[in-house]
Amino acid sequence: MEKHILFVEDDTTIASGLRYAMEQEGYRVMHCKSARAAHERARDTQFDLVLLDMQLPDGSGKEIGQLMEALQIPVIYLTVVDDEEEIVEALEAGAADYITKPFRLREVLARIKKNLQGVGEESRLLKLGGVSIDADAGKVFVGDAPVALTALEYRLLLIFAQNRGILLTREQLLERIWDIGGEFVEDNTLTVYVRRLRQKLGEAFSVTTVRGIGYRVD
Repeated sequence: MEKHILFVEDDTTIASGLRYAMEQEGYRVMHCKSARAAHERARDTQFDLVLLDMQLPDGSGKEIGQLMEALQIPVIYLTVVDDEEEIVEALEAGAADYITKPFRLREVLARIKKNLQGVGEESRLLKLGGVSIDADAGKVFVGDAPVALTALEYRLLLIFAQNRGILLTREQLLERIWDIGGEFVEDNTLTVYVRRLRQKLGEAFSVTTVRGIGYRVD
């Protein structure tokens, strides 16, 4: 299956050469020049890997990286920031790799290939209790029966499935999901959507409410 890469880089010279090289390797590349544009693409497109400049004209790329890492999508930072503490912090926070500029093109391509190994159909099939999630097709099943979810319900379920056993605060969940208009979901709306997941998925889905903090799915 063709791998889809989100490439966030504001330097047009670097972007054009590296994008061409990635496409020659058979990757499908979505290029964005700003953090805002990347957020818009990330809302409605599923990527297999993110190649991300840390310093963008409208802010840091870290927020995009943290969002993708939360969805278990490999993130490779590509940046001029050659600081040991910054590199260690990024890797410990979940980054798949960290490449400093100037870089060697063949090295970047090799690291992309390495981080895409194992990212395939098997890793896109998730189980959560009695619920199965086909993340490639965007479909949800209880047993063999399909369950219709809205886009936000599906995104919320996917976050739970990728963070099993982890207590997620309401603030963390609110930061990771948007409504279809691109606005952050309000706290009361989050409660409503968790309730809807419980109703639609029934006993197959068990989420624990930790009062005053958030939710945990085991």
